[in-house]
Amino acid sequence: MFTTFAWGMDNIAPQIDAACEGDWSVENCLETGERIWNMERLFNEAAGFTADDDKLPKRLLKEVIKHGPTEGQVNRLGEMLPKYYEARGWTADGKIPDETRQRLSL
Repeated sequence: MFTTFAWGMDNIAPQIDAACEGDWSVENCLETGERIWNMERLFNEAAGFTADDDKLPKRLLKEVIKHGPTEGQVNRLGEMLPKYYEARGWTADGKIPDETRQRLSL
């Protein structure tokens, strides 16, 4: 796990390719990771979870940060969550668009 802070996919993909059968190029590794994130989301949706469940404990949302570079601030999950959905390519309500499902064969 610690190596992921120093290594990028250009370092990791050749190791996976050497250890596993198949084509494990950087592109295929990244697509596999994207499929995993989306499959987890689909699993949670099937279990009845929605964007309303994408939250942190109240304590983490209300308590002021006591130390470090963000000292005095409160968690801004409300600002960050829409950006996270956008970065994942999901809709504003945390759903996976049909085109993403088709592209990833989900």
